[in-house]
Amino acid sequence: MNPFLFQTTPNLLFEAGAAGKIPELVAKFGARTILLVTDRGVRAAGLTRAAEAALAQAGCRIDVFADVVADPPSHVVETAAAFARASGAELVLAIGGGSALDTAKLVAYLARSDDALDAIYGVGLATGERLPLILVPTTAGTGSEVTPIAIVTTPTQEKKGVVAPRLLPDWAVLDPELTRGLPAAVTAATGIDAMVHAIEAYTSRHRKNPISDGLARQALGLLACHIRIACTDGGDVEARSGMLLGSMLAGMAFANAPVAAVHALAYPIGALFHVPHGLSNALVLMGVLRFNLPEARALYAELAPILDPDARDRPAAEAADRFVAALAAICRDCGVPPSLAAVGIAETDLDRLADDAMKQTRLLVNNPRTVTRADARAIYAAALAGTA
Repeated sequence: MNPFLFQTTPNLLFEAGAAGKIPELVAKFGARTILLVTDRGVRAAGLTRAAEAALAQAGCRIDVFADVVADPPSHVVETAAAFARASGAELVLAIGGGSALDTAKLVAYLARSDDALDAIYGVGLATGERLPLILVPTTAGTGSEVTPIAIVTTPTQEKKGVVAPRLLPDWAVLDPELTRGLPAAVTAATGIDAMVHAIEAYTSRHRKNPISDGLARQALGLLACHIRIACTDGGDVEARSGMLLGSMLAGMAFANAPVAAVHALAYPIGALFHVPHGLSNALVLMGVLRFNLPEARALYAELAPILDPDARDRPAAEAADRFVAALAAICRDCGVPPSLAAVGIAETDLDRLADDAMKQTRLLVNNPRTVTRADARAIYAAALAGTA
């Protein structure tokens, strides 16, 4: 058996209504001045209300940074970190989607360490101290609450990652009540993003290991079982719970067996066209899966019965094809747009997308099949034509 290292968030709380217990967790750190990192939509929807009220009742001072935006630009992260330092924050709490959680990770680190953001892009460069950190997801997609990764959009519209164990929070609080009523389109995009995390972790060329494999399989099963219900009945607590738990388990998996070409091709779509990350992944998923089939067929066949019980005991080639078909059906049933044209991408954009995708070497190296620039452009072209 190959040696491996597995790291994850040390403390998890999964419970409906768990947001109300945040003061108990804050008290463990002796913190009285709290920086809440969120976005305006999440706060306006009332999703931070229970935590804010409970913290205020516990005598904490709460300073709010609500200017997080999707695919957080570096200047927003740096502004938030400066705000944390000026406010004397003793603990960072994030309530929101992946962008809020990623921003909070970096804010907690930058506010305590002497490092500049530009100095820590890459793997293992953030080694300083950070403020205590509690992350509370309001979508079931990124799994950011259990990953040592934060993605930032640079001034040149390139997506860069900070990857370091110091970004793992002290606590992840998963409250399915906070995901009830999430719009169907967001539920679909974030849910498929989580499924991509599980699939790419399971097929990753590097650092694939027995623990990440088990988590990926369990995550994929939970997500596939619940995503259609969550999209059609946003108030179904059981479906929301399954999606949130599946997202978290997939996050644990890909944090230790990293993602690959789906994400590499999705990042330029998000950066250049401001398409939400989960939707960007969904738009290129089928093309990448079909491209990977020659090298990933056996692994797709292993996953196939999770999505299609009839694939069990079928020849590997047939099982793998059924796996791809089952994912295509999920995308279709959950309303994923049929082509890149739906998000404003045209033929004239494909070369720029392919060029930018090839910069994602950190991700492409993990793909089960080597991706050339010509391959990337062909995948984009198929996704544009709706034939992927």
